[in-house]
Amino acid sequence: MVAHVGFISLSVSFPSMPCIPRLSFTRRRPFAMAAVSDDPIQEWILTEGKATQITRIRPVGGGCINLANRYDTDAGSFFVKTNRSIGPSMFEAEAIGLGAMYETGTIRVPKPFKVGPLRNSGSYIIMEFIEFGASRSNQSVLGRKLAEMHKAGKSEKGFGFPVDNTIGSTPQINTWCSDWIQFYGEHRLGYQLKLAQDQYGDSTIYQKGQRLIKNLAPLFENIVIEPCLLHGDLWSGNISSDKNGEPVILDPACYYGHNEAEFGMSWCAGFGGSFYSSYFEVMPKQPGFEKRRDLYLLYHYLNHYNLFGSGYRSSAMSIIDDYLRMLNV
Repeated sequence: MVAHVGFISLSVSFPSMPCIPRLSFTRRRPFAMAAVSDDPIQEWILTEGKATQITRIRPVGGGCINLANRYDTDAGSFFVKTNRSIGPSMFEAEAIGLGAMYETGTIRVPKPFKVGPLRNSGSYIIMEFIEFGASRSNQSVLGRKLAEMHKAGKSEKGFGFPVDNTIGSTPQINTWCSDWIQFYGEHRLGYQLKLAQDQYGDSTIYQKGQRLIKNLAPLFENIVIEPCLLHGDLWSGNISSDKNGEPVILDPACYYGHNEAEFGMSWCAGFGGSFYSSYFEVMPKQPGFEKRRDLYLLYHYLNHYNLFGSGYRSSAMSIIDDYLRMLNV
């Protein structure tokens, strides 16, 4: 799903640094320190962000949920997202995910600095500004770096995440669970199926989907599933590269899950052969990978059905029907 990036709680701050593409704007006079008392974003930048002046604020495109701006200062640039309709919880969850990925020291993600409420309503997140390069990231390097993140990011609590977050604008429930099949069936497929039933009255997809959930076990025979830190929403809009050509991933919907679930948005991510070859050199392919592939696509097709309507229903229904035939249930 679409959006952008950040780290942690309502009043917690982080170190500073520079993130995102360019849009032109006429140069303005620097913002003075005096006029920021009603603007917590400028207040943070001009204090804890170590800047003495903001030289320019430019809009950044790409997301459909939040507004995004680049703040240029004498201490570097910052990427800022705001949303006037929600409190800080969504950005806090995003920031915790970014922070978890950042701490693995593997693939590059924007470093989050600050999350907080706006003065009247809404919330904001401030993070590192990464200057993007001219081309998409190298597929081979992306595959290797992503696998390194999966290998490094482990959880002793099982499958889930410290907080619930969102996949697009859909709530994503991350209650800890020791069993992957139960977690994926209940908190991923089951949640989306119930949403489709409640939103569209779609009892057919709900009932068939529940039959599938009750019969998932044969798809996971003879494998060991370790909880890996996942980006959770890895499609082409959330993948880029920096000026040095190193891959950058953005806008996560993080949780600890089966590493194969990371490829659930591959239908619009453009992963090629070199991506998978490099990935499996670090994280070897498990038996039955091909049989489970569509199962992880299903979660995202269901989410798109719930977000954008019936155009995605047939893809989700087709996957469910194929699995019911395969499993003979």
